[in-house]
Amino acid sequence: MPAGAMTACTVYGSVRSRTLRVLWALEELGRTYAVVHAAPRSDAVRALNPAGKIPVLTTGGVTLTDSVAIVQFLADRHGADPGGLTHPAGSLARALQDGVTQFAYDEVDGPLWQAAKHRFVLPEAERVPGVKAAARAEFARAMTALERRLGDAEFVAGDAFTVPDLILGHCAGWAVAAGFDAPPPVVAAYFARLGARPALARAVARGEAAAAA
Repeated sequence: MPAGAMTACTVYGSVRSRTLRVLWALEELGRTYAVVHAAPRSDAVRALNPAGKIPVLTTGGVTLTDSVAIVQFLADRHGADPGGLTHPAGSLARALQDGVTQFAYDEVDGPLWQAAKHRFVLPEAERVPGVKAAARAEFARAMTALERRLGDAEFVAGDAFTVPDLILGHCAGWAVAAGFDAPPPVVAAYFARLGARPALARAVARGEAAAAA
């Protein structure tokens, strides 16, 4: 397959979930794709991912799971293109990028997911009310660390918009919806820049259209 080419893909999931990350990446990359609105643990999703989790992406007869892995795959496949979302594999810039991606997933996504699980995901008997307060405190510490990482840079892993910016931009919207405290001004301005990207608006529109179909 030529460099940068990819067979048509289909995304399964809900725009009000981490599925939005995949739609956003595809829009940033200018790819053609289909969207199937599907809830987590639905029969349609379990047929593709036994864990029942979304998002799921199918391409070339292969099923891919986990939003971060899918987004990085898409970025790697189109990494040579302008706006390819990633530094080249094996480069020091990519190593630094991957470190920030891991930070975003562990320290920013992590507390948001913990709070969500104990608010509405887990069976009521398994929810621990005090978890949200701990998650809010953990998220606040991550925002302080992100402020230091950013400094006066436009993006978090170099001079271009890359995978960790996309993950952090999605988490920013999630944090607002969850009622978490506002981040420091430098981080708030960074989140505002990410939220204003046209590709994000297109991704939301595609996801909402799929949900309404």
